[in-house]
Amino acid sequence: MVLPFKHEPFTDFKVEENRKELESALRSVRTELGKDYPLVINGEKIYTEDKLVAINSANKEEIVGKVSKATKEHVEQAFEASVEAYETWRKVPVEDRAHVLFRAAAIVRRRKHEFSAWLIQDAGKPWDQADGDIAEGIDFLEYYGRQMLELDQGKHVEDRITEDNKYFYKAMGPGVVIPPWNFAFAIVCGTVAAPIVAGNPVLLKPSENTPVIAYKLVEVLEEAGLPKGVLNFVPGDPKEIGDYLVDHKDTHFINFTGSRATGVRIFERAAKIQEGQQHLKRVVAEMGGKDTIIVDETADLDLAAESIVHSAFGFSGQKCSACSRAIIHEDVYDEVIEKSVEIAKTLTVGNPSEENVYMASVINQTQFDKIKNYIEIGKEEGELVFGGETDDSKGFFIYPTIFKDLDPKARIMQEEIFGPVVAFAKAKDFDELLEIANNTEYGLTGAVISTNRANLERAREDFHVGNLYFNRGCTAAIVGYQPFGGFKMSGTDSKAGGPDYLQHFLEAKIVSEQF
Repeated sequence: MVLPFKHEPFTDFKVEENRKELESALRSVRTELGKDYPLVINGEKIYTEDKLVAINSANKEEIVGKVSKATKEHVEQAFEASVEAYETWRKVPVEDRAHVLFRAAAIVRRRKHEFSAWLIQDAGKPWDQADGDIAEGIDFLEYYGRQMLELDQGKHVEDRITEDNKYFYKAMGPGVVIPPWNFAFAIVCGTVAAPIVAGNPVLLKPSENTPVIAYKLVEVLEEAGLPKGVLNFVPGDPKEIGDYLVDHKDTHFINFTGSRATGVRIFERAAKIQEGQQHLKRVVAEMGGKDTIIVDETADLDLAAESIVHSAFGFSGQKCSACSRAIIHEDVYDEVIEKSVEIAKTLTVGNPSEENVYMASVINQTQFDKIKNYIEIGKEEGELVFGGETDDSKGFFIYPTIFKDLDPKARIMQEEIFGPVVAFAKAKDFDELLEIANNTEYGLTGAVISTNRANLERAREDFHVGNLYFNRGCTAAIVGYQPFGGFKMSGTDSKAGGPDYLQHFLEAKIVSEQF
């Protein structure tokens, strides 16, 4: 019997026992830093000379692991294995496929602090953020297993008196998963588990920034009983193998999370039919956001400031859902900024592998330089009222940064920064609040802080984002509770962690028998 889905609880690190357990896990993980990790193709572990070197972004001198790079030849081998595995995996009973995910969830749950420790090292996640990331991965495994059991029942269609009609779902074929570094366990887990439980083999190309934690997931799924060839681990240089994965004639779907530029490139390339290809490829893409919290004159201003600050600076703003714009009614504008600055002053910044801090480093030098440049742009476009400090002497640290008095069309109001930078602008009424909120090419998340029911109901229809929150921050969607995906250039509105998600990786079939 499969119990109803319930999301994995978060760990309270104010409890001394929990804190000690994570500290112990960190010490244990540190003894394994610097190891070599292989490709996995058709169950075979393959080591190559050329490596992806993962470093601790909070301590650039610390190597987390060295992961073998796949070449095009390795990718070709992985496709051959996937095509072969498809013929058997798609016929495995759905109950058995789902229980692979359930067993994997149980393994991760037992080793939760260990996986959090790897995330802290590999992705630079503070403790609470790492714990939430692992919990979300567990949720994806549990939720998608249950969803597939439900979809296996098919859907009701009508019968005429002399016929029997069956409407059911079947697997599509092998596909490619290209996840990001910012949720290096949760999103990797969800984007891999969904097509696999639907019956499709997967080629996984993890982010070159966080390949070690992705390999740990591959190990878990193997331990849970996933047959060889169903998940092939092919990390590598995107410039060398990225297009090859997308273009390949045996790619049936591309499940991508990342930047707008890369997502659009994948969408364009996937539309071209390759020699020998007999199907249209599906693209499932989540491509970022420029997310806004709007605050009207009736709002609880303490709640507004807390929502803005924690949505903007959690995991150093490295979330596609992070609040990077706060649009405030002119009557309460100065007070909300003042309260936000006071909260931001309390945030701690440091190396999470050494201490429990609120914020850590950003992921790499490229992102550090990009965010630092946007801070300079912000100084020209608005007024810096808090933060702006940067330090890459040991790790890639950027401190919480708040700008005010921005023109709604300013660059830091329009372009995705993906760092701990939030810009404030004012509006004269709710019409203008909504107008500014909707004035970007993105449409992922947003929030409205208000006690005016008419304003909330208007925003329900007219705030054009895929995930809209009332009287809370615009981050922290929970699997099964707030399915995640956005409008416009934020992607294909995939609604990860929702009841429609698995259908991206399934084909509906009708069989009609006359008698």
